[in-house]
Amino acid sequence: MACVYIPVQNSEEEVRVALDQLPRDASDILDILKAEQAPLDLWLIIAREYFKQGKIEQFRQILEEGSSPEIDEYYADVRYERIAILNALGAYYSYLGKIETKQREKEDHFILATQYYNKASRIDMHEPSTWVGKGQLLLAKGDVEQAFAAFKIVLEGDRDNVPALLGQACVEFNRGRYSDSLELYKRALQVYPNCPGAVRLGIGLCRYKLGQFDKARQAFQRVLQLDSENVEALVALAIMDLQANEASGILKGMDKMRRAFEIYPYCAMALNYLANHFFFTGQHFLVEQLTETALSVTNHGPTKSHSYYNLARSYHSKGDYEKAGFYYMASIKEINKPHEFVFPYYGLGQVKLKSGDFRTALSNFEKVLEVYPDNCETLKALGHIYVQLGQVDKAQEFMKKATKIDPRDAQAFLDLGELLISSDTGAALDAFKTARNLLEKGGQAVPVEVLNNIGVLHFEREELELALESFNKALGDGVWLALTGNKPKSYVIEASASIDYKDVQLFHRLEEDGISVELPWNKVTVVFNLARLHEQLHNTGTANILYRLILFKYPDYIDAYLRLAAIAKSRNNLQLSIELVNEALKVNDKGPNALSMLGDLELKNDDWVKAKETLRAASDATDGKDSYAILSLGNWNYYAAIRNEKRNPKLEATHLEKAKELYTRVLVQHTDNLYAANGAGVVLAEKGQFDVSKDIFTQVQEGASGSVFVQMPDVWINLAHIFFAQGNFALAVKMYQNCLRKFYYNTDSQILLYLARTHYEAEQWQECKKTLLRAIHLAPSNYTLRFDAGVAMQKFSTSTLQKEKRTADEVRSTVAELENAVRIFSQLSAASNLHLHGFDEKKINTHVEYCKHLLEAAKVHREAAEREEQQNRQKQEAARQLALAEEARRKAEEQRKYLLERRKQEDEQKRLQQAEEHFKRVQEQWKSSNPASKRRERSEMDDEDGGHGEKRRRKGGKRRKKDKNKSRYERDDEEPDMMDDRQELEDEDANMNYRESTDQMNDQDDDNGENAQDLLAAAGLEDSDVEDEEAAAPSSAAGRRRRAWSESDEDEQLQRGRESSPIRENSAELHESDGEIREDNSKLNGGAALDDEQD
Repeated sequence: MACVYIPVQNSEEEVRVALDQLPRDASDILDILKAEQAPLDLWLIIAREYFKQGKIEQFRQILEEGSSPEIDEYYADVRYERIAILNALGAYYSYLGKIETKQREKEDHFILATQYYNKASRIDMHEPSTWVGKGQLLLAKGDVEQAFAAFKIVLEGDRDNVPALLGQACVEFNRGRYSDSLELYKRALQVYPNCPGAVRLGIGLCRYKLGQFDKARQAFQRVLQLDSENVEALVALAIMDLQANEASGILKGMDKMRRAFEIYPYCAMALNYLANHFFFTGQHFLVEQLTETALSVTNHGPTKSHSYYNLARSYHSKGDYEKAGFYYMASIKEINKPHEFVFPYYGLGQVKLKSGDFRTALSNFEKVLEVYPDNCETLKALGHIYVQLGQVDKAQEFMKKATKIDPRDAQAFLDLGELLISSDTGAALDAFKTARNLLEKGGQAVPVEVLNNIGVLHFEREELELALESFNKALGDGVWLALTGNKPKSYVIEASASIDYKDVQLFHRLEEDGISVELPWNKVTVVFNLARLHEQLHNTGTANILYRLILFKYPDYIDAYLRLAAIAKSRNNLQLSIELVNEALKVNDKGPNALSMLGDLELKNDDWVKAKETLRAASDATDGKDSYAILSLGNWNYYAAIRNEKRNPKLEATHLEKAKELYTRVLVQHTDNLYAANGAGVVLAEKGQFDVSKDIFTQVQEGASGSVFVQMPDVWINLAHIFFAQGNFALAVKMYQNCLRKFYYNTDSQILLYLARTHYEAEQWQECKKTLLRAIHLAPSNYTLRFDAGVAMQKFSTSTLQKEKRTADEVRSTVAELENAVRIFSQLSAASNLHLHGFDEKKINTHVEYCKHLLEAAKVHREAAEREEQQNRQKQEAARQLALAEEARRKAEEQRKYLLERRKQEDEQKRLQQAEEHFKRVQEQWKSSNPASKRRERSEMDDEDGGHGEKRRRKGGKRRKKDKNKSRYERDDEEPDMMDDRQELEDEDANMNYRESTDQMNDQDDDNGENAQDLLAAAGLEDSDVEDEEAAAPSSAAGRRRRAWSESDEDEQLQRGRESSPIRENSAELHESDGEIREDNSKLNGGAALDDEQD
């Protein structure tokens, strides 16, 4: 047990201090040292012991107190011990500054170290230990030249100073002068053969840099002989073993790295190599931990660059391109030029290429190409980038260069196809076809993978027939031909008849029939894709048997279980689907796809607790990177928030906020995830932010409409819900109807229920009832729909009865609706499993009683409405009859007026025509005879009452008859119009009107006869004749007027006789009218008629 003795002042006694039992509080020991004025070498011994025990704070406290002004003043004559304490503090802060990674703290530590060294130099500026300390400080700061000068000062005074020799050797090594550094290390070893093993470590590093690997290995092994726990020597030997590139050497090297890590877990180089090893084993969690530790303990640029590179490619392999790009960039910043470490440039180029930053990717790959100009991978990557940038010529140039490097290999085209798959399926397909053609032309068998990729690309382009051709070509002959119907004896019907995935009898039958049930491992993926294609073609039976074939030969093929589960789910067989997913989980209980699907099925099965645990396990299986699992968790939280039973506002808000957080997390990782955006919109809608959610739903709808592979009816329904919540019922109805027609062929009862609710809120009761009846037709066992239909009928009846004015038809409809509602509620009340559907029997009975009450009231209203309707009908009938009579009278009056006016116009026209004709005849007679003799003869004939006057009248009558015969054809042209007009006179009132008009016309003819002379006067022919006749025989003028008018009356009478004949043939009533007209004419022209009879 080591001890120190502190002499008691003014006494021979000593205070014994056990070094292994130093007090935790250094103040106790400091009090003793100060009180007894102990020598400074004891201060230094006790401080060093604290440091060895790892009690750094006590170590620093004692040394700082030992270098305080009071101590300096008291121990002014003690120089060496004071310098030793100050140098110890300087070395301590130099070490802190060396290991510190934060720049500001590093500088603070270096400043304190400089202060302590300067203070020591002020005591004795020639002390070698102080200059050695300064050299180490400058070397730690990276100031190699000044460090060299400090060590040189010491060596000029003492050329065998070992610390100075080692410092100088380190300076030469950092300068790259490995031979000079090796000589200095040798000289130090010669001066002091018992140097620590670290000195030989320097010798080994110098020989390694000089290419003397065997001697370097010997030096490192010698270090381990002297110090078996020397971490640097173990790491150096491990690196040399790993560089041998042999299996045994790699195992030895990793074992040494493990030992070095166990000895000192903060060796950055060991941590980097271990991280590199675990990266290839796929243990990314360990890679991240090791590299983060290495970065925290080193400040060496190349070492940090390797650490950042390991961390970047770990994230890169996991698909976290954002973090990968960040760490690749950090790795590049730690090096000066690509030739030092080119791998980060290649990785960064890949990440930028993936993210679409083609310019940055191009720059990084070009730097890689500067170091490795013939690297085929880099050339292909550059070709892909130039294709994306639209520079096709450059892309072809690089791809041609890649093929020139190895022109017999079609892999360049295959790799180009792989690069183009995610961005341009058409170009990728062309690249694969080109590679296939090269292989076929070379007489080589086209790999199954190539044909499979071609088929997949056709499948994604919806060229299903071409995809089927490619898959069949890839598969060739095999058992799948019998299972897909491509052989005369097909087993498809028998296969599709069985839904049990464990049923293997079919495969045994195939073997009995001589068909080999073999499935090579390299064709499993093609068979799976073929089944997937048949599933897309709705040949689920064929797809089912192909999946079962895969499981028969490869029971651990998880995707086959999941596709069978999907088929069962589409058939609404949830139990079978869950069973299949559980089979997949038996193969891999951490499979995120299987866990996510199981969680979804458990949600549909209303098993909330299990669903949450399953979905959380799916998320944990991918370290929270699986978007589907996170979305499913978000959906779970949303459904938990809106559950009907026991809704707690606080718990609901918590679940909604959690759902929003999960949806947002997915959107941060994948900004184009439509499902996450839809979920975020739903949460915002639940919080009442309808405008924002409507904008989100609209954008999601537009995004889904632009893709042929995405069908999202949910966003249509959500938009309709938003319109409904905002009271825009018309748009809501339209959106529901469009969704039904577009996605569900009008056969989804749930959306019909949403539509009925919208009609209900819009108070469109009958539309609501019709929609519910459609839904009941689709889901007859859904009691909720029946209840809602009853409520709609009840509401319609109530609203009708509350009207102030209602018709009997409305009341009768109300009674019928109430009777239907009573019947529906009574059926629901009598159902045995009513409580299973969430109904309360008392509530149902309340509806029944209320509807019966309304029915009784409606019947009373119906009777009153029917009485009122009868009275209104009678009043309406009387009013109708009165209106008909009035209308008939009005029409008759209008007809009479019309005919009268028309008759006047016709008679006036005829009168003028006859007057003109008569005027022409008289004029001709006057021209052909002597006017004076005619006047005398006429006057004489007027004085006689019998005689020649009657004969002249008879002759005139005969002449007029001839004139009438001449104009008959002219009048016949007018007869059709008159016939049409007279055919309209079908009732007796019209006949009466006709007779009255005829009498009036005859009276007018008599009046107009008196104006004949006036007409002659108007023509300028009345001068001498008129005066003579008026002077000689006034009475004869009246006689001439009577004769003239009688002649016109005869013409009119004959014409009327002709015109009336067609009407007499068509109407019995017109016979009487014509007879009356003829009688009237006979009375007026009786004299003329007698003259005709006498002749």
